[in-house]
Amino acid sequence: MADTEAGSPAGSAVARLRAYIRTRKGTILAAEIFLGLIILICYAASRYGGYTAVAICEMVFAIIFFVIFMMDLDKQFTVLHWPWTDFFRAVIGAALYLITSLICVISTGDGARTAGGVFGLVAGILYSYDSYLSFLSLRASRQHTAASTGPEDEA
Repeated sequence: MADTEAGSPAGSAVARLRAYIRTRKGTILAAEIFLGLIILICYAASRYGGYTAVAICEMVFAIIFFVIFMMDLDKQFTVLHWPWTDFFRAVIGAALYLITSLICVISTGDGARTAGGVFGLVAGILYSYDSYLSFLSLRASRQHTAASTGPEDEA
């Protein structure tokens, strides 16, 4: 009975999901998706719902990258440099969330807009942390590839 569940595609997808969500990157991406959903609900409940585009776009991008990294599709599709793409996604997400959230918190509005702004500030900090970790991994991978000196240089 356990062999049939392990061999099915749904069982392997759930196992990959559980294994990936336990990693640091998986936890961060899952938190970004969750915060994006909360922010989207807060902005949608507000009378001034003009800031939902940032929450929708960043949540969709986080879901796409979560699925790509969970299913190891980044190793199959080598057209893009996935660590750099993820770094730019996180930096742009942090900047957009911080700007729009500060606007929502500072300006007078209803409670849902202010709550969305506060959650947006938390999401901006999370995206900043994600970009910092991505930068550290990019820098570490760059230091491991040193230039080789051949025997033609010694002559």
